[in-house]
Formats: sequence, C-alpha cells, structure tokens
Amino acid sequence: MGLMKLGIAGVGVLGPGLDGWPRACAVLAGGEPYHKTPFQPVPPQLLPANERRRANLSTRLALGVAAEACRHAGCDPQITAAVFASATGDTEIAHQLLESLADPAPTVSPTRFHNSVHNAAAGYFSIATSSHAASTSIAAGDASFASGLLLAASQVTCEERPVLLVSYDLPFPAPLGDTRPIAAPFACALVLVPPGSGRPLKLVFCPLDARRTTLEDPQLEALRLGVPAARSLPLLRALAQPDGVPTRISLPAGSGRVELEVDGAG
Repeated sequence: MGLMKLGIAGVGVLGPGLDGWPRACAVLAGGEPYHKTPFQPVPPQLLPANERRRANLSTRLALGVAAEACRHAGCDPQITAAVFASATGDTEIAHQLLESLADPAPTVSPTRFHNSVHNAAAGYFSIATSSHAASTSIAAGDASFASGLLLAASQVTCEERPVLLVSYDLPFPAPLGDTRPIAAPFACALVLVPPGSGRPLKLVFCPLDARRTTLEDPQLEALRLGVPAARSLPLLRALAQPDGVPTRISLPAGSGRVELEVDGAG
C-alpha cells in the first residue's frame, strides 16, 4: 500500500485521567502530571429518551468521543462517514447474555440482544445524528485501532471526504475478565480529512516487524498496553504537541504495521 497523506481535524478522548481532549492534551503534552482518576460518560443527549435509557457504557463511550471530535472539527456528523473499531464490543452485554444462557430457564432480554451486535454503537450514532452516511464496524483484537485508522484513512484518500474514526473498549466482568483482561474503559475519536486542512498526517502500511512506539510515563504505558483502543495514545500524544519536529509512530496492525508521521506544526 502506498503513502497516504491526510489531515486530522478533530479529536475526542475519554479514559481514566483523560476526560475529554483538553484535559488529555494537557497531560499528553507534558503540561500536567497523569493521574488515573475514574470517569463516568453521561448518556448522549442527542439520543431520543428511549434510546438514551438503553445505551450502555460502550455506547456512551463511543458517542461521547464521537461528539467531541465532530465539535472540535466543526463537521456535520449527519453527513460524515464513520468507522467504529472495538476489539471486544460491549463486554457487559456479552457477560449478561452468557449468564442468561447458563440459567436453568434461559431467557434473553430483547434490549440486551439489541445491544449485543458489534455495530450497536454505530447504530446508536446514526439514530443520534439522523445520519444516513456509510458506517463500518470492525474488530481486530489488539490491532483494532490501527486497523480502523488504516480503513478510515483509505476511505478519506479514495473518496476525498471526511471520515470519523471511533475506537472504544471496556473491561469484561469476572470471570471473562480473567481470560481477556482489559485494564479500563477507554475511547478516542478522530475526524480524518483530505490533505490541506487539519493537522497533517502521513500513513503507510508496511510489513510487520518488532518496531512499536511506547510511552515514557509508566502509568500511560500501562494504559496503552492494557486497552486495545489505548494503542492510540502515541498518536494522541503527537497531536497534543503544539510545535516541534515531526513525530514518527509505529503501530502493529495484524499482518503488518501502520507507520505514521505527524507534522510538528500545530
């Protein structure tokens, strides 16, 4: 795959100690120390009341960062294509469904089944924004963020229009959490745009090797390693820098790696 040039016009973040892009930007740029404090996403006010009551944590995470990124970019989510990337989807619903099926008289709530599909967050987003634009929901394990970024960047390049990327993950309850540990709820969103606007970004897909970008702060590095969606943190850190030399980032992505270069001019 050849070199792709595009821009990043908007960012959204929700995670422990990184509650919103302004706070995350200050921490990742080194202006504030990182503290792993809890957070609680609120139900998206864009959703009608019935859907707002049904929205689980995964949906609140995804829609929270999507709304922030779109506001930051000044783009209309109603007409913006979207890619939703999550390694595991809604872990709480998966746990609840398995508990229901293990019951001697198994019954599955229609609402739980409705929320169990992998594109549930994308569906809620289209309802919240009255969007008829295309959306894709993907899963690629720990490479879900990098794979989603590659897909969204390809769409921007081929179709020459903005694409919203949303990546989100949250822990499984026990006992599933012992088998597939995820350290904390975390989500981020990027509005990717054609070159000429936004923060310049170069991206290329290369053969897999041992290179990968890490973080100096041990708590942030633990978060990066502990949550698939938090593999985005090196890119978010680069975007938080107001100026300086270009930043190069390497992210493993399935059978290869995504090599990124973020322009140092904010």
